[in-house]
Amino acid sequence: MKSIRRYLNITLAVVLLVVIGLAVTAAYYITRHEMEEIFDAQLSVQARIVASLVGVHTSSDEYAMIARQLSQPGHFARWFDPSNRFTLNSGNSNLYDDEERVLSMGFWDSMGRPILMGARWNEPDRAFPAPDKTGHRSQSYGGNLWRVFSLQLKDGRWVSIGLRETFQSELSNKIAMGNLAPLIFALPILFWLIAHFVRRGLKPIDQLSRQVEARDEKDLSTIHMWVPRELEALHRALNDFISRLASTLERERRFTADAAHEMRTPLAAMKIHLDNARHGDTSSLDKAYQGVERLQRVVEQLLLLARLDISDEEPAGEKVNLSGLILELVADAWSQAEASHQVIDVGDGGSVWVLSNRTELGILIRNLLDNALRYTPVSGEVAVNWGGESGLAWMVIEDSGPGIPDDMLDLVKQRFQRNANQHISGSGLGLAIVMEIAERQRITLTLENRPVVGLSARLDWHDPSI
Repeated sequence: MKSIRRYLNITLAVVLLVVIGLAVTAAYYITRHEMEEIFDAQLSVQARIVASLVGVHTSSDEYAMIARQLSQPGHFARWFDPSNRFTLNSGNSNLYDDEERVLSMGFWDSMGRPILMGARWNEPDRAFPAPDKTGHRSQSYGGNLWRVFSLQLKDGRWVSIGLRETFQSELSNKIAMGNLAPLIFALPILFWLIAHFVRRGLKPIDQLSRQVEARDEKDLSTIHMWVPRELEALHRALNDFISRLASTLERERRFTADAAHEMRTPLAAMKIHLDNARHGDTSSLDKAYQGVERLQRVVEQLLLLARLDISDEEPAGEKVNLSGLILELVADAWSQAEASHQVIDVGDGGSVWVLSNRTELGILIRNLLDNALRYTPVSGEVAVNWGGESGLAWMVIEDSGPGIPDDMLDLVKQRFQRNANQHISGSGLGLAIVMEIAERQRITLTLENRPVVGLSARLDWHDPSI
């Protein structure tokens, strides 16, 4: 379908023509049927009237007068004299209406011999066939088909009155054409009305298209316009899409600005330390190296967040041995803890399995463990515990650091958000990465300050298939 407007115009026009054709055809046959019933009734009524006027005592003069009245120009009625059986032709040929040519009448005696034949029923070679029963019948005579009603009188004589059926067909055609002619003249107007209303009905689509087409990448406001009920879903979907697009672009702009700010600081510090090193301050090389490490951490976390943002599909879940993964990650972080004389207290929650993606779950736990070690002071302690049963699993990492103010517990989950009172270097992306992965893996993350000192990070799985 290349054009809805063209499709509707053509379809409605074809449907209109088909409906008109069916209506005219139905009207033709219904009219023909009704006319047949009316004419049959008229024939029977006329036959009864004539039968009541002609009897046994009807004289020859009266028959001759009837014959003269039934004669038509070029076609004479005939009266058969019953005494000597000769035929008289009437010379009267008056014709008052052209439709008289399609009517005729005949009389027969009880033996089926003609008594009087109308103008159209007395061909030279033979007369109209005599009836053999009372009622309606169709009879072919003289190259025409006649609709005839016959009635037998009490004395045995027969009277028949007939109507040529072509007259019924002609009249039916005239009535059908009379009904069709106004429709044919009205067709151009109907086609114009169809095109007009189709164009008017599709106008909201054109207006909505122009609204969208007139916008650029800077105009991401919702579309405010009236639309018919059929376009409400599309209107709502477009506004939802625009809102999501605006939110995504705003997040990307904020991400770019914050990333530039976070990278600008270590780069400026590195430049200062390298300038100092060029002028003989060898201690500045260690500080520059620390700046490189911080910058490397920021870049790695930015790349990870970008990869998580791009991936819309949820990673395939698999059964992961949570206890084995925790022990593996603790072993990797052991050297970092020893360098700061820190202690990692690992609990014994037994073998616990969860339904998750092992790679992303490893990143999540590694970030929580790295945060706990970096914010735990020298000679401090980090506790790692886990457990679970009947579809429920949990893991808790507790540190002995300064904790987070209660009003910041939700904010630190956002990107580049850090506690302003902290003196530990960081990018503010660690917990944002943790939150992103937790949402993808349907894991509940809870951050709480410990009663005495430190922060508690708890992960909960609710999956009956575990």
